[in-house]
Amino acid sequence: MTDRSTATRPDLLPEPTLRRLPWYLAYLSTLRNAAIEYISTTRIAEALDVDPSQIAKDLSFLGIRGKTRIGYQVGALESALRDYLGFDKRHNAIMMGAGSLGGALISDNGLQRYGLNVVAGIDLNPTLIGTTINGVRIFSPSDTERLVRELDVKIGIIAVPVDSAQDVADTLAGAGVQAIWNFTPSRIRVREGMVIANTSIYSHLAVMYNRLQSLNKENKK
Repeated sequence: MTDRSTATRPDLLPEPTLRRLPWYLAYLSTLRNAAIEYISTTRIAEALDVDPSQIAKDLSFLGIRGKTRIGYQVGALESALRDYLGFDKRHNAIMMGAGSLGGALISDNGLQRYGLNVVAGIDLNPTLIGTTINGVRIFSPSDTERLVRELDVKIGIIAVPVDSAQDVADTLAGAGVQAIWNFTPSRIRVREGMVIANTSIYSHLAVMYNRLQSLNKENKK
């Protein structure tokens, strides 16, 4: 059985570790579905191309250790990771922008499996206001503060045009949200004490295109 230390878990993990933990969780889920009971760091490393010592270090931040010559109990480790990452908890969020990207995110039921519960959408488009997307009602921007308060919203998701991103972030901060997930290329500013996560699709596209261009040039030599 996986051993979890009774010592206080760290409140703030290094970001690279936090980015790897969901990889481990996804792999563990496939193992559990395949009825595999135990797994070693070596096998995880081979599957995910991560150094075994790095995996052991990542899990040690959480106070999780495997058994000598046996490894980690898959189900217990998967459960421990889901709990630590907060994926088993309910995190209410409001979607700012219900157009193509915001609407797609609202429609993504997979996010709910990881604890993200979009409870309302906000949009300026009068043809969207009053409609529902995947059961989520779309409201006017003037309803933002009321909805944050009444629906116990902790997270604001920004999927609006880049020139509106900062104003929307300011609205969310004024409404009392504690964290913002920003899908725009804009580097928004928030008050001290708020959490912000930036996910720029365009930045990832730029990296991919650049690497692809370099690869094509190399292949032509």
